[in-house]
Amino acid sequence: METRFKIFITGFVSLFLVTFAEDLKFSYSGPTGPEKWGSMSPSFFACSSGKAQSPMQIIRNAGVLNPNLGPLSIQYSDSSATLINHGFNVELLYGNEVGGAIIDGKQYSLKQMHWHSPSEHKIDGVRYAAELHLVHKSADGSISVVAILYNLGAPDALLSQIEEHFDQLAKEAFAGREGSHIPIKVVKAANILQTTKRYFRYVGSLTTPPCSEKVIWNILEEVRQISSEQLNTLKAPLKGSCKNNFRPTQPSNGRLVEISVASKTSNLLL
Repeated sequence: METRFKIFITGFVSLFLVTFAEDLKFSYSGPTGPEKWGSMSPSFFACSSGKAQSPMQIIRNAGVLNPNLGPLSIQYSDSSATLINHGFNVELLYGNEVGGAIIDGKQYSLKQMHWHSPSEHKIDGVRYAAELHLVHKSADGSISVVAILYNLGAPDALLSQIEEHFDQLAKEAFAGREGSHIPIKVVKAANILQTTKRYFRYVGSLTTPPCSEKVIWNILEEVRQISSEQLNTLKAPLKGSCKNNFRPTQPSNGRLVEISVASKTSNLLL
């Protein structure tokens, strides 16, 4: 009974924090923009006082090759999911086991993915058209994110599957119904992200409030493509102050960025 009670309380607190963060209506411009997040709530204190915040600018020549960073050991499978409009981003939330990643010998499960446009991370001063965050969580609550950068070009295969649902979210938002949830029966994972070249790793934070730290970031060096139409689709459901939903890059404060020596990932199926 005590164990069940603890699980209930933990789940309730997690839900409360998410709801609380959304109720505070943080945004990406004006009086509730990124420079104000840390003063909006005591629970957002790390956004202004943290010393290991994300995103960061990645400088290739300043990174350190780490021979112990082998291929990303990641395997996902097809699964149902729910597309959610938070107003500040659109999230694809997985309710079932969809696979995950092994990072530093620890198993992480994929929980959700969401998009930022333009990108939050920069590489050698370049900000890209969009960035996808695949958020993983381990049994002990640790978080690791795999980030994928996009240039404008050909349509992205993942978004091609679900962009009609984004259109529905946009219609709901236009009608004043933010927070819409759209269930998707199957998000096909195979062959979308089979291979990649190197990736960059550093320890940072969540890029939205509460900006919690000790997040392991893995930014793929290979830049993918997204069409201009898809980029507009990503932005359409968002609030006006969140159309460009990127947090500015944060100081490195001496943090080390490691570079993998792997030539490709292992079983990377999204």
